[in-house]
Amino acid sequence: MDKSAPARRRLALLSSHLCPATSPPKSNCFNPLVVTNCTSSSNAENTENGCIFCKIVRGESPAIKVYEDDVCLCILDTNPLSCGHSLIIPKCHFSSLKETPPSVVASMFSKVPAISSAVIKATGCDSFNLLVNNGEAAGQTHIHIIPRKASDCLWASESLRRRPLKLDQEAKKLGENIRENLPSLGNIEDSKGQVSDLIGN
Repeated sequence: MDKSAPARRRLALLSSHLCPATSPPKSNCFNPLVVTNCTSSSNAENTENGCIFCKIVRGESPAIKVYEDDVCLCILDTNPLSCGHSLIIPKCHFSSLKETPPSVVASMFSKVPAISSAVIKATGCDSFNLLVNNGEAAGQTHIHIIPRKASDCLWASESLRRRPLKLDQEAKKLGENIRENLPSLGNIEDSKGQVSDLIGN
């Protein structure tokens, strides 16, 4: 295995974000071969003509845009959980993060600090939740910026008593199962050692 591959991948990611192409491809997509139309009948927002986000990107559905570049678009959510609730969506259709090119994911997330700051200032909020939708059942791939105020009781789960994780064999097995399913990220061996040291062998 080439040990320099992760470093080259990170460099390519940074380069693609810092030096984007000066003109987008005609399809506004990085790779037209991986673009698909959303045909899920389980999502109420989908229609015969494809997913609602694709229609917004094509200008076929109305939306209030707050930011746009060659890679992504930020719009106000049409069914907001709070005032200023915004979505960052890729301009190409990807049904999951796994299918989304790393450069697209990086570009979307790199906009979060500036957009969230603008949303916070415009709404007078002091906090926000960042929520990522991933997969068809979750509504495709996009990022939610949800402005928050103290005691707004937005999430029912915030009033629930949370139980601490028991550092037992069951938790250890769960951690091992997650690590086994991770692709090679370069630091997995280090984290294995740290976790094992914490909970014992």
